[in-house]
Amino acid sequence: MAPTILIIGATGNTGRSVTETLPQLLKSSNALFNHRVIALTRSADSPVAQQLAKLPGVEVVVQNWVEITSDWLRDHHVVRVFIASHNEPNQFAEESTFHLAALGAGVKYLVRISTTAANVRPDCSAYYARTHWAIETFLSSPEFADLQWTSLQPNIFSQFYLSTAAEFIRQYRKTGKQDTLRLMASKNTPVGIIDPDDVGIFAAHLLSASDPTVHNKARYVLNGPEDITGKQIVDLVEQHIGAQVVEVRYEDTSFADFLYEHKFAAAHQSKNVILSVKHAPETAWAGQCTVSTTSKEVLELAAPKITPIDVFKTLLED
Repeated sequence: MAPTILIIGATGNTGRSVTETLPQLLKSSNALFNHRVIALTRSADSPVAQQLAKLPGVEVVVQNWVEITSDWLRDHHVVRVFIASHNEPNQFAEESTFHLAALGAGVKYLVRISTTAANVRPDCSAYYARTHWAIETFLSSPEFADLQWTSLQPNIFSQFYLSTAAEFIRQYRKTGKQDTLRLMASKNTPVGIIDPDDVGIFAAHLLSASDPTVHNKARYVLNGPEDITGKQIVDLVEQHIGAQVVEVRYEDTSFADFLYEHKFAAAHQSKNVILSVKHAPETAWAGQCTVSTTSKEVLELAAPKITPIDVFKTLLED
């Protein structure tokens, strides 16, 4: 069986573009041209999974990644891995268990998705950012010296940042009436939001590197090609509706309350933990998440290209 590059989260927001980009890069690689790609999914019937299954060199496999063992990885000849984990409270337990299995199976290189660089620290108030810090610290330990890895620290994804503005426009077009425009963005602070496709493309370039040693233990910061402020988002909305927005609520984090009530409350998850995500945008509001923080390696290898306006247009087409 050919050596395998495993894509965990292949149908997700970053994994899809990894899976679409990687086979073409492998074709032109003298060292990795014979490697195959396994794209994991929880449902082979999903539209994205069916689309990925048509790609030459990609095999779609139904498998819950949190149940993968060292034996599974050895049986599938996995030598490199991309992993985009969930960000629920048990993330550390499940992701660290996978990394331990990868180490035991002799996996050579792993690329993982982290979160906003300014938040990856032990004293971040948002729980999931501390989890990413803990995972990176875990992988940095001497015991994991045989597993090379790179952690990608992308800024907030453009679709999430702009989704309330796009929904505001859709509702106005239907009813001709305005509700409050709620934006996570602050009014005047620029933020380098990024499209997940750009993150996946960069990850694919890392996974196709003939020798990833230069990227071992690296933490790369990824932002989009342009900053955007809350006021600029309002300007975009007004251009699309042909009217002035009456009421704007900047720095809005009510999404966390909705998330808790509709996803975590019934499972009796800690409200205190879940609502801590309200603190995640604070570093952006403080000006710590601009395009200027992008790692030079990102710009040299696969510079992000998708602008906020590009994403906004796509959101309005959906």
